[in-house]
Amino acid sequence: MYKNTIKLTPQVRSIVLGASKIISNIPIKPISTLQNVPQNKPLLSICNKPAWLASTRNMFIQTQDTPNPDSLKFLPGVAVLEKGQTMDFPSKMSSLGSPLAKLLFRIEGVSSVFFGPEFVTISKEEDAEWRLIKPEVFAVMMDFFASGLPVVTDVKPTGDTQINDDDDETVQMIKELLDTRIRPTVQEDGGDIIFMGFDDGVVKLKMQGSCSSCPSSIVTLKNGVQNMLQFYIPEVVSVEQVFDKVDKITEKEFEKFESKVMQKETKK
Repeated sequence: MYKNTIKLTPQVRSIVLGASKIISNIPIKPISTLQNVPQNKPLLSICNKPAWLASTRNMFIQTQDTPNPDSLKFLPGVAVLEKGQTMDFPSKMSSLGSPLAKLLFRIEGVSSVFFGPEFVTISKEEDAEWRLIKPEVFAVMMDFFASGLPVVTDVKPTGDTQINDDDDETVQMIKELLDTRIRPTVQEDGGDIIFMGFDDGVVKLKMQGSCSSCPSSIVTLKNGVQNMLQFYIPEVVSVEQVFDKVDKITEKEFEKFESKVMQKETKK
């Protein structure tokens, strides 16, 4: 099921990820001889990392492909958020409330970050290469989860689609189907779908994570989500994707850039 599973030997971890590990051919002193080592000096340093951190670096991180070639799902083997929660960081500006997201955005080539209950989805820029990004993501995640810092601080994760008292029967059915039949499947692919509203037969949804920039997201909405909702709820006429202000600004800037490129090509 999982592809590109990384199995790090002590030697590889110490070189690629900067993990401190006492290699087998180095004589290990008994604990009694280490008790007199000054507290301000590391016992053994490899890549400027103290050796006593080695025990906290023994994480087994797996990666899983998504339908989006520019998005990859990382499974650290520990809880990222609580069950049913997700959090989307479509830009560096949106990561201010998450120490982990801020660190991941420092990696060159990372375009967006998405948290699920037990995974982190990284989306890269189109011209970036996974072979360069993946080792840095592994290192950041291993260091972060060893630190014990909270994943999020000033922001609240998105929970299950809550059914409110003032929701009519149709909206309640839409939310129920999203939570039980649609969102779990989408989260398996490293993304999420958030309910944004229902108006005149149109269900408005926001795509997050790997789904937000996936080439097949429109097909997913129309052939997957829309068909399922219409099958169970006759009141549903269509499904539309909603973009937030950040997405709209980014889209407008891209259109301006594309227009300038086309003008230059025309002049040539």
